[in-house]
Amino acid sequence: MDAAVAAASAGVPVTLRKLYFVRFAFAAVWAALLFATAGALGPLSTTLLLVYPLFDVAAAVVDVRSAKANGGPAVPLYANIAISSLTVLALALAATSGIPAVLRVWGAWAVTAGIVQLVTGAVRRRLGGQWPMIVSGAVSTLAGISFVTQAGAGDPSLGSLAGYAFLGGVFFLASAVRLARGTRRRS
Repeated sequence: MDAAVAAASAGVPVTLRKLYFVRFAFAAVWAALLFATAGALGPLSTTLLLVYPLFDVAAAVVDVRSAKANGGPAVPLYANIAISSLTVLALALAATSGIPAVLRVWGAWAVTAGIVQLVTGAVRRRLGGQWPMIVSGAVSTLAGISFVTQAGAGDPSLGSLAGYAFLGGVFFLASAVRLARGTRRRS
């Protein structure tokens, strides 16, 4: 590997680490706010529901730029951008029908985004710090199925989405820490 390629690929873990720390912080704050408003589908909770996938789109755009600059795989990230963008529209429509509809849309998003995250983590394994992302993708897929199931329950709540987001944030934090360790070892 020549020095320019090595230097470029060394920047990927640093960029991902920073992005993952930001994603953890966002998920923690978002989860707390949603949990506080989870009892009803009002203007604040609806706004929060729309902001989460929008933030996911923004994070994926940052990730794509990093991947493209360093010759990494961008196709799964483009898929994530498309899926999350469509989710914003679907959630806006679902919010007019109530919590069960929101849970169904969020569940479908969690399943598809989880699969994309799992694939992206597997492709990036060699960068290090990706096992939490792989596990998170699998957990997201299973959680998505549970959200769809919850939608048919007697008294569905948005509270489970807050827990899901916080757990996802913890996985991003774990990945960021693992990437930080790997970056120090490579130095």
